Amino acid sequence: MAENDTYTPPKVWKWEPGNGGKFANINRPISGSTSEKDLPVGKHPLQLYSMATPNGVKVTVMLEELLALGHKGAEYDAWLIQITEGDQFTSGFVSANPNSKIPALMDHTSGSPTRVFESGSILFYLAEKFDALIPKDATARTETMNWLFWQMGSAPYLGGGFGHFYAYAPEKFEYPINRFTMETKRQLDVLDKALGKNKYVAGDEYTIADIAIWPWYGNLVLGELYGAAEFLSVHEYKNLKRWAEEIANRPAVKRGVKVNRVWGDEAGQVAERHDASDI
Repeated sequence: MAENDTYTPPKVWKWEPGNGGKFANINRPISGSTSEKDLPVGKHPLQLYSMATPNGVKVTVMLEELLALGHKGAEYDAWLIQITEGDQFTSGFVSANPNSKIPALMDHTSGSPTRVFESGSILFYLAEKFDALIPKDATARTETMNWLFWQMGSAPYLGGGFGHFYAYAPEKFEYPINRFTMETKRQLDVLDKALGKNKYVAGDEYTIADIAIWPWYGNLVLGELYGAAEFLSVHEYKNLKRWAEEIANRPAVKRGVKVNRVWGDEAGQVAERHDASDI
């Protein structure tokens, strides 16, 4: 369909498999498993099933930060879930996350395993479990949660909206690209202004809010996401760039971004992680 053609939605929408796009082969309008396969379980209580997308990186960075703080109980096995091949639709993964999205965490610390899905929920779960990277003061804690939920609500515009139409859609259309670019730049401005007042997103303390936001918006302004840095004029967001570069240079972040990564240079790839020496 040409960009200027008018599309009239049918009275009842029907799914047509393989209707274009980078992920057309795995997209479908129903939930549940498509194959029987159990999830592997390693030697540590914390078992992560993920891939190094921005949402996956949140959790591996969190775990590496906890280990850097001396929390030995945060040792983990990280198993690769190849989302482009449909691993997220196996029966084992669906049991860990019925929404079939990475990351998913299983905590085998005691009794029956506890499943944790949605990246924000995993960050909060780990922060509470280890009493770390979340403020104890009620006001500061609430501000941290404000920004954590901001990220969870805003990222679909950046990933599913801007990223899809700018980078992944089979055809380029002006209206959706303009629509989601406008919203993405507004979000970048929100962060830039907040970081003009504070060292970190929620204040002067590094928290799960920074860990949640950096893989999306930090990588975006560093030119690591969608190849869109010039298009979005990210040089305009000086406070955000300062923060993004500082986070990127943290040793735990450098370790975390490599886990469950199977693209880019070999030095930056750790498909599976079962011990600190794997990175």
